[in-house]
Amino acid sequence: MKRKTFTPSWVALIAICTLFAANSFGQTSDADRELWRRVEIIRTAHGVPHIRAENLRAAGYALAWVESEDYGQATPMDVLEASGRSASVSGYERIESDFLVLRQREKIAKNYHLLSKGVRDIYEGFAAGVNRYVELHREDFPAGMPADFTGIDVASTEIIPPSVRKIRNFLNRLNPPANNNQQPPQSANDEEGPDEGSNAWAFAPGRTKSGKAILLRNPHLQWTAGYYEAHMTVPGVVDFYGDFRIGGPFTVIGGFNKDLGWSTTNNSQDLDDFYSLDVDPKTPDSYLFDGRSVPLKRELLTVDFKNGDGLSTETREFWSTPLGPVVHRANGKIYVYKFVGDGEYRAGEQFLRMMRSKSLNEWKDAMKMRARPTSNFTYADRAGNIYFLWNASLPLLPKPPGDDLAAVPVKGEADVWTKFVPFESLPQFLNPPGGYIHNENSSPHFTNIRGGVNTKNAYPNFEEPRLSLRSQLALQLIGGDEKVSLEDVLRLKHNYRMLLADRVKNDLVEAVKATNPTGDVASAIELVERWDNTASPESRGSALFEIWWLQYSGIRPGNNVLLPDDKRFAKVWNVADPFNTPRGLADNTRAVEAFKWAVEETKRRYGSFDISWGDVHRVRRGKVDVAVGGCGNDLGCFRILGFNRDPDGKLSANVGDGWILAVEFGDTPRAYSVLAYGESRLTASPWYSDQAEMFAKGEVKKVAFTDADINAQAVIRFRPGEKRETPSP
Repeated sequence: MKRKTFTPSWVALIAICTLFAANSFGQTSDADRELWRRVEIIRTAHGVPHIRAENLRAAGYALAWVESEDYGQATPMDVLEASGRSASVSGYERIESDFLVLRQREKIAKNYHLLSKGVRDIYEGFAAGVNRYVELHREDFPAGMPADFTGIDVASTEIIPPSVRKIRNFLNRLNPPANNNQQPPQSANDEEGPDEGSNAWAFAPGRTKSGKAILLRNPHLQWTAGYYEAHMTVPGVVDFYGDFRIGGPFTVIGGFNKDLGWSTTNNSQDLDDFYSLDVDPKTPDSYLFDGRSVPLKRELLTVDFKNGDGLSTETREFWSTPLGPVVHRANGKIYVYKFVGDGEYRAGEQFLRMMRSKSLNEWKDAMKMRARPTSNFTYADRAGNIYFLWNASLPLLPKPPGDDLAAVPVKGEADVWTKFVPFESLPQFLNPPGGYIHNENSSPHFTNIRGGVNTKNAYPNFEEPRLSLRSQLALQLIGGDEKVSLEDVLRLKHNYRMLLADRVKNDLVEAVKATNPTGDVASAIELVERWDNTASPESRGSALFEIWWLQYSGIRPGNNVLLPDDKRFAKVWNVADPFNTPRGLADNTRAVEAFKWAVEETKRRYGSFDISWGDVHRVRRGKVDVAVGGCGNDLGCFRILGFNRDPDGKLSANVGDGWILAVEFGDTPRAYSVLAYGESRLTASPWYSDQAEMFAKGEVKKVAFTDADINAQAVIRFRPGEKRETPSP
């Protein structure tokens, strides 16, 4: 059947974010089917793939193959989604996804030829690798799964989407819903979780025992984020080791080559605006701009969706302006959403240039493309440079920013942003005094404090000063003058100190003891007083403290929103005292009542209030079930870990610290790494859980970067797409 064209209000919310696609799809050529002959994959210890390819096309092919081999359907299905054809395979429930990507695909297809041959070769090789994998593993995919993906489809995996959540909030403010239960579901990717983020450090030669620069990369995201450790080599072209992301070749990459490396951490910036345009009262579907009548652009888009054994179609209507998509029309206004990244197609170009760079200047030239509009970048190189960039394609606003969910009245071009804040004006540090750089998602003002801290922003939409407990702990760990080795950096990174305890425990102990406690409460507060203020696996008192803090902070069944800081701390964080706040308890009475409750609750959950941290907090993957140290962001650990409650009441790590890469830049890079959830998400794989216990214990593996190390660690060699036996560990 064919559905009628319609635009109900709940569909329009998604519709305004959508993109129209080029409908041309490729066929796998005989040459692409033979790409396996031009590349060898060597898996070393723990299954890390080292891609040795004759050219970039073969390298892209091999990367797609190993991602698919280790993650099954994930990468091919991501490319399917980026092609705008998910609903044709998976059914109507995927139709919103297809509408969401289609229009942007058209912009990528239009500009695809402008990319360098090298980038197109990787995209097209990656598509060929996905096609080959699907062809040889039809039984693993749903019926109708295509194997005709193109380089444009792969490039479209890097689409920067509009924020559906922000648009929904804007529309809800304009028209508050009568029933909140009817709102569309919130996207899980629209907002960083409380225990997500990242850590990054860099040390100059003057701060290291070897006299060589050191870089630490340590993302903290969901363990389903798909960080994928791999090594890509094309002789004379690229030799890069680091993390790719499952689903594409260039999503967000960090790592190193023989000359330099970088890490990323999330930052906070405002990259979008809502505009209100005046309707032209004389001309339908038009608006006034600089005194002229400008027509809206109307598009009818059609998506195929699986309907039983056949296909049906649905067509929707969309309106847009050169400023961005129309999100609402009412009261004589046309509301438009303008966002950075709309139509951006060069992210892969930028990352490949970064991967191939041989010097800081070359690397910065790649960054100046600004195709990656977000993230802090922390950098180190063999020449001894360390560098930090608060990266943002930040709009150069014509007026000071206001309410983020209020539409800016626009009469003409003078009211809208058309340029970015200059690259040279972004916050950045090059070889600062003290020889260190750090970032743990706090604002850039505190990246290095040896030269003093300037909290004044050059532009009104720069990130406001903020310094988390985690960042304060980092400064305590590395802000001195001690020289460090690569091994020292890893030891410091695994510090289990809970800085929150340093700030509030004394107040808690004093408040509880002032009530002359007896029985278990008296014993429990003595336990907390003796506790060493760490979240180490063997620590006792830490699990009780965590349960108390959550209760005191307002976290209860059905409520996962923390109380405001002024309801929790006697002194909240203050830019005038950034390294010693927050501290103290705001409400001793509530703190005592919460502690009494926590003693009984800990006993109820675990049988005793003096249970160790590691008895409760676990890494569980496959047959691995071991204690782990580290805690949530609000508790002030550097090793951030978030947990899911299992049926037995224990907590298993599922977010936060998970991928660690530390490298020292000598004549030959020397590095260590560990990936908590392993190279594969397939439970039958030997590389599903083989790094889990190592990670939990704070151990790492030696990175094989040179040919000699790769050959020494080789577990299996193969040509992807060539029939072979199943590997053994």
